[in-house]
Amino acid sequence: MPKLAALGRPRPLWLLGPALVAGVAYLDPGNVAANMTAGARFGYLLLWVVVLGNLMAWLIQYLSAKLGIVTGRSLPEVLGERFGSRAGRIAYWLQAEAVAMATDVAEVIGGAVALWLLFDIPLVAGGAITGAISMALLWMQTRRGPKVFEVVVTGLLVVIAVGFTAGVVVAPPGAEALGGLVPRFEGPDTVLLAASILGATVMPHAIYAHSSLTRDRFQHRERDGLAIPRLLRATRWDVSIALAIAGTVNVAILVLAAANLAGVEGTDSLEGAHAAIGAALGAGIATLFAVGLLASGLASTAVGAYAGSEIMQGLVKVRVPVTTRRLVTLVPALVILALGVDPTLALVLSQVVLSFGIPFALVPLVWLTSRRSVLGEHVNRWWTTALGALFALALVTLNVLLLILTLTGA
Repeated sequence: MPKLAALGRPRPLWLLGPALVAGVAYLDPGNVAANMTAGARFGYLLLWVVVLGNLMAWLIQYLSAKLGIVTGRSLPEVLGERFGSRAGRIAYWLQAEAVAMATDVAEVIGGAVALWLLFDIPLVAGGAITGAISMALLWMQTRRGPKVFEVVVTGLLVVIAVGFTAGVVVAPPGAEALGGLVPRFEGPDTVLLAASILGATVMPHAIYAHSSLTRDRFQHRERDGLAIPRLLRATRWDVSIALAIAGTVNVAILVLAAANLAGVEGTDSLEGAHAAIGAALGAGIATLFAVGLLASGLASTAVGAYAGSEIMQGLVKVRVPVTTRRLVTLVPALVILALGVDPTLALVLSQVVLSFGIPFALVPLVWLTSRRSVLGEHVNRWWTTALGALFALALVTLNVLLLILTLTGA
């Protein structure tokens, strides 16, 4: 990297990568569970939620990346500087930490289920193996730098995409899938799943992480002769590519379940879906699905641990080695697996927890990027801020509705 200035302007492809790493968060095992459950139970009904969530995610991830590039600081760092009291920072950190732990639970459980499906490894042992591999990935990020980490995670992203889309290629859906693009709900259960899908799509820890990833990657932008406008143009491409991949795969998961698993008993669980896919489309497609699930768990748990470390450092000024943090946050997932809690239920509920963390990340992000005192000449245009505020309002409204339905037992 120090040679870049001497060699001239970096090639455009070199500037891509942070969004692909953050984009893994949109393809974690929680996404698989939420989208698979939605497709198997309600057909194409909630397809519009997946598409809408992906459109929201484009703007949100771009704003996060822009904040990191322009300020040279992560979203947690900027927020930590603006809290008037230590108590406020700690309270905010606690909710963000809860979200990060819910993310860890989903990702470790997903990896454990995949290892069980592929190699018949017990779930607790599979969770420990997933955690160990994620620690190796995090060690690589700290020792070899962000670019090497990006290359490895992007490779896993390719495996995820192939594993989860193979079934749709073999058995494409019919024209009736287009009906799922019409926004509507059919009862409280569909609202719960919609919140779960959005929690798995617009993920709080991805918002925090993306600003950190661009900060780390372009921390020497002045030395390397990289102007902010050029980086922002490259970032728009980076986010577009990453979310085009993530959106296509998420749609494919729901469509696969709707077309092939609707009405099949047991398909509201990952293991049941795997068995049903094998019965409907063959053992090869089922194996690819399990491999994609494993790659999803391994990549997303590393990114989640990285985000959690950045949240802690930025808000409470405590720097814990990411590998140490990985060991600590691995415990809740292993406990859940040891207690015999249904893995798919734990995954879906973890995504609901994530959906409640969205406003705490999204509202400050929109506010900060709308302030000239923070971004200077790169401040949001008025319509960007308005759209971001609209997305935040929609997500908060859905979460309040979900809370009411849950408390009333409706």
